[in-house]
Amino acid sequence: MAHSYDMTPSERGFTTLAVILAMLMQVLDTTIANVALPHMQTSLGANRETITWVLTSYIVASAIAIPITGWLAEQVGRKRLFIWSVIVFTVASVLCAMAQNLTTMVGFRVAQGIAGAFLVPLAQAVMFDINPPEKHGRAMAMFGAGVMIGPILGPVLGGWLTDNFDWRWVFLINLPIGVIAVLMMLRFLPATPMTKRKFDLLGFFLIALALGGLQMMLDRGETLDWFASWEIWIECGLAIAGLWMFGVHMLTATNPIFDPKMFKDRNFATGMLFMAVTGVMLLAGLALLPPMLQNLFGYSVLQSGYLTAPRGIGTLMSMIVVGRLVGKVDARLLILVGISLMAWSLWQMSGFSLDMDQRPIIASGIIQGFALGFLFVPLNTLAFGTLDAKYRTTAASLLNLSRSVGGSIGISVVTVLLAHNLQTSHSDLAAHITQNTLPNISPAILQGAPPLTDAALMMADAEINRQALMIAYIDDFWLMMIISLLAIPLLLLLKKGRKPQPGEPAMAVD
Repeated sequence: MAHSYDMTPSERGFTTLAVILAMLMQVLDTTIANVALPHMQTSLGANRETITWVLTSYIVASAIAIPITGWLAEQVGRKRLFIWSVIVFTVASVLCAMAQNLTTMVGFRVAQGIAGAFLVPLAQAVMFDINPPEKHGRAMAMFGAGVMIGPILGPVLGGWLTDNFDWRWVFLINLPIGVIAVLMMLRFLPATPMTKRKFDLLGFFLIALALGGLQMMLDRGETLDWFASWEIWIECGLAIAGLWMFGVHMLTATNPIFDPKMFKDRNFATGMLFMAVTGVMLLAGLALLPPMLQNLFGYSVLQSGYLTAPRGIGTLMSMIVVGRLVGKVDARLLILVGISLMAWSLWQMSGFSLDMDQRPIIASGIIQGFALGFLFVPLNTLAFGTLDAKYRTTAASLLNLSRSVGGSIGISVVTVLLAHNLQTSHSDLAAHITQNTLPNISPAILQGAPPLTDAALMMADAEINRQALMIAYIDDFWLMMIISLLAIPLLLLLKKGRKPQPGEPAMAVD
């Protein structure tokens, strides 16, 4: 693959800005629409269950399209694919804003998801190719800032636009960004050579079946009470069967959709596992915090968004620091620091209580954001550092797919455990509340109600629900802390990259 190290600093700067703007559109759109759903429901004539297809259609379409990024880039050229993806994504965004019913909205969201699937992997591959190896750490810091901050800013920006303007602006905001990105790409984005490779239709069908079934199961599971529903059983069966057959096909096909040689690279294979864990930490944490702040602490949507924003500040700070350290300090040590900080922040969150103010939320958020930077930048640098440059686009798509799937699984697991632990904790607490014990309960909890009446029992039950829900959230934070600590042994599988020298074609390995 051709490299563009000979670009002038201004050309490289404009190219970087263009790909980051394009990537930021896609990353923001994974979360920006969430807070606008209630407003969309009324406008589009949908109910509580069907309106979630606005999110589901985007997630499933994106997951299915990601694996063919590398093949498409080879067939039509990366520059052409990138520009057309931004154009389609931008047009689909405008059409989403103009949608008058749920059917057209879901159709436009599918188009948006397919086009958006290519943006992040292409952006990552371009960032590697326009920067020489000794600057890969800084390049991944800039790339990582967009990937990590996008999901954090999405709910805040979405809430502000919906409150002050209209939910349709959640999509219209992509129009100026997309136009600017396309114009800069046409002028500055370097072209790459095209190589014709036969499309592995069977492989794509099997991986699409597996990913589609998995994402549908994870997204619909909570609504349908998981395995109490035949739909979930069918989706689970499709996911398992598709994954199994895809694995067999990969090992036996002449020209599979992914070159098996990629997975023989230990750093890349381990990086995929680590990226899945990072997805759990990033997306599952974001799924837990806003509902907790709104339901238990009474914050508004915007206030809860502002309280989760310090994670983004921490991420920005660490990206700046780590971008300068990568290549000078053993990347595995940086990842260890990141995991340790992540576990520390989750341990802090396991100490949350209903009596606390905003300070513990902000402090743990900054530390967690700082941890994400220490994980993401060196992890990407190591994962690509020992991989042949011709695999970069495909590798970028697989790493982003790993993060997305890890996040989806993490969200589902913590949501299921939240509901289960809520019931368990409620039962445990309620067992101690009877007509005989009510008089001994603090009057503050009963808010002055007479102790032996139905009203008093109802108030006590409401307080028990609050306490049980807080315990359930704490249990989830404990679980996430344990998962982060269990990832530490994966560091032993990573090879140490030595400091690249200017002009080297790739990072060497000890």
